Amino acid sequence: MKIRAGLWKRLVIVAACALLLTVVGLQIGLTQDDGGAPAADVAPAEVVAQAFDAEAAVAEVQVAVDASFIILASILVFFMQAGFAMLEAGMIRQTGVVNSLMENFMDVAVGAIMFWAIGYGIAFGTSSGGLFGASNFFLADAISFQDGAVVYGGDGVSMFILFFFQFAFAATAGTIATGAMAERTDFLGKIIYSIVVVAIIYPVVVHWVWGGGWLAEQGFLDFAGSTVVHMVGGLIALIGAMMLGPRPGRVWGSPPKPHNLALASLGTLILWFGWYGFNPGSALAMSDNGLVGLVAVNTTLAAAAGALAAMALMYFRTGKWDLPFALNGSLGGLVGITAGCAFVAPGSSVIIGLIAGILVVLTVDVLEAMKVDDAVGAFAVHGVAGAMGTLAIGFLGQPELGANGLLMGGNADQLVTQAVGIVGAAVWVSATSVVLFFIIRAIGRLRMPAAGEAMGIDAYEHGASVWPDVLPAPGDTAEGGQRTTAPATGD
Repeated sequence: MKIRAGLWKRLVIVAACALLLTVVGLQIGLTQDDGGAPAADVAPAEVVAQAFDAEAAVAEVQVAVDASFIILASILVFFMQAGFAMLEAGMIRQTGVVNSLMENFMDVAVGAIMFWAIGYGIAFGTSSGGLFGASNFFLADAISFQDGAVVYGGDGVSMFILFFFQFAFAATAGTIATGAMAERTDFLGKIIYSIVVVAIIYPVVVHWVWGGGWLAEQGFLDFAGSTVVHMVGGLIALIGAMMLGPRPGRVWGSPPKPHNLALASLGTLILWFGWYGFNPGSALAMSDNGLVGLVAVNTTLAAAAGALAAMALMYFRTGKWDLPFALNGSLGGLVGITAGCAFVAPGSSVIIGLIAGILVVLTVDVLEAMKVDDAVGAFAVHGVAGAMGTLAIGFLGQPELGANGLLMGGNADQLVTQAVGIVGAAVWVSATSVVLFFIIRAIGRLRMPAAGEAMGIDAYEHGASVWPDVLPAPGDTAEGGQRTTAPATGD
């Protein structure tokens, strides 16, 4: 037994020594540099450098994810132009569809050039007294070349990517008035007002709210543009329609029927789809996916509630399930929630959508009584619902989400700030729009001539028809092989 006990002791000692030698050998191997010299003196610096590299790599990945997210959102918002085109094409009479499509298309082309040259600088350039930006015209700060290297402007995400996102918003604001003024606006006059809207009128409001201007300093909240984009566009649409006058043959109390509800429905669904770039994309990052998810859900619920409210109200009135108002009701809900989609709970978004859907119907009634011919209900959808949604933050904004809503345990401060912002933007847009359309009318380019009204704006302005087999354009071969005569320029 004694021999066995001594043997066990020796075995334990040998095992312990072997383990110790193994640990020491591994430690030496890990601390040797490539040249075989111990690295104990530089290990702390290496550890710090490795940690720094890891943080930098994570930051680079986050920027890449955010940039990809913004690009995708920008594409969705850009695709909304197709939605506007299809919605307007379906809602108006077939004699003006080609003109409407042309005008929507030119809003993108004109908007891209003017926002690049002037608009983006006014919106996001160095602030001049909180009123407008005064730098970065032609995106001068977005790229530079230093010592043979390219340097892109922007904090993390490239300024070019941010411009692309904001350009898509600007094009949206510019095209809202197109629908309200459809079927009778001189094409050159349309180009003129699109230039001014995208280059000056809209960017000034952007600077006030998103560019660090005076409304931003007051704490005004508009997450994705109920006021900045939609109310601005809606007011321009209203003033343009009022100064332009009604469409030829307009009978008050009996608006012209939409000529193709399939196109109108397609356009509305495209707009709803694009709104998932408009609202969630305004987060400008995916780091807080809970916020992005909340915005997407609020957007969905408000659109659905708006459609149901408008449809129910029209059924109560007429006993019919009215598709055009259901479509515009959903758009009203989308516009209404755009300002507060990041600041309200889902239940509040339903309330906002319901109110927006009802307001769309009632506003159309008011404009009809006032004999203002808004061909697609642009002011009801964008102007009224936009103002309501912005004001709703003052009532329903969650303090935990950064908005001190009066009905959510807050006080009246946020409500007053929201009202001030709405009034300030409305005064600027209304005043500049009146001057703009007055000048265009004075030079004879606001409304097409009477000869054009007699034959239809598509035939007069474009010599084309959206349905040539049903309504041949001048110069096309009509039924029986005879050719119609195109009007002379200026007739």
